[in-house]
Amino acid sequence: MSASQIPVTVLTGFLGAGKTTLLNRILSERHGHRIAVIENEFGPEGVDHELLVREEGEQIVEMNNGCICCTVRGDLSRILRELQAKRANGAIDFERVIIETTGMANPGPVTQTFFMDEEVAEHYLLDGVITVVDGKHGGETLTRQPEAQSQVGFADRLLLSKVDLISDEEREDLLARLVRINPRAPIKSVHFGDTPIEEILDIRGFNLTSILDIDPSFLDGEHPDAHAGRGHGDAPGHHEHHHGHAHDDAIKAFVFNAEQPFSALQLEEFLSAIVQVYGEDMLRYKGVLWVEGSDRRVVFQGVHMLMGSDLGRPWTADEKRSSRMIFIGRNLPEETIRKGLRHCLVN
Repeated sequence: MSASQIPVTVLTGFLGAGKTTLLNRILSERHGHRIAVIENEFGPEGVDHELLVREEGEQIVEMNNGCICCTVRGDLSRILRELQAKRANGAIDFERVIIETTGMANPGPVTQTFFMDEEVAEHYLLDGVITVVDGKHGGETLTRQPEAQSQVGFADRLLLSKVDLISDEEREDLLARLVRINPRAPIKSVHFGDTPIEEILDIRGFNLTSILDIDPSFLDGEHPDAHAGRGHGDAPGHHEHHHGHAHDDAIKAFVFNAEQPFSALQLEEFLSAIVQVYGEDMLRYKGVLWVEGSDRRVVFQGVHMLMGSDLGRPWTADEKRSSRMIFIGRNLPEETIRKGLRHCLVN
């Protein structure tokens, strides 16, 4: 991230999950941050604010805690460019952006904006996706609504709401299901949006070069769960749940590990091919790779059909080199992808 780029957090979650409650807390709390909040519905009534700009289908207001609340009905790229222009000429002042998506939205198109629009990418950096999951109705929603599974699959952090309305057994079942869908996102219980703002900002979920620094074990199969005072949960696939039944969710995750180096050319060709075929169903994929001929880790990640890579930390002389990759997507041909990746390894 350059000093001039503005970090952006995408806040998503299905209808009724509690994301608006969280957003309202951010808009009313005196947290000291200058935040531009982009939402698709008008903000809460009764909040003390001064109207700065009002146009048809759009309004920008300054809240009493310094937040800027921008309600839009139009194109996200356009409003981001307009906000940047207003910031540059001193009309408004903010240091970061939070975008609340609609409850029925797949976060994919929103995240792609920061990679496909060069002007947006110049001024903004996608920091992470925060998904709020309804503890009471989340299981049923995941079963009935593909968008809810997409929201979980895209998440860099999962916030579990309304856990006071469910039993410990129900919570364990839901936690296990969330981990199966997305084993890389830490999960935390929240009560009426009460979570430290530092835990949802500056998480660098989309920052390639800092993946290892932020979460060294993000592909190890360990997973922080939502219980206070506990560390890591069991690895996905190894947690025994005898009291529930398995859900065959369309969106699932799998991890690929290798102890041989990749051929850079073969891997690039293979990943490009599968992205062309399955890209729309590949929600998030990332990895830390041992590539033949390189003394440094290669860190990569992708969203749908967009991929990027960068050089990570150097391998040390006494370090065992290996590759670890995770794929999160909808009905992906796991064995086909695994077989193709194995063919890209140098024997």
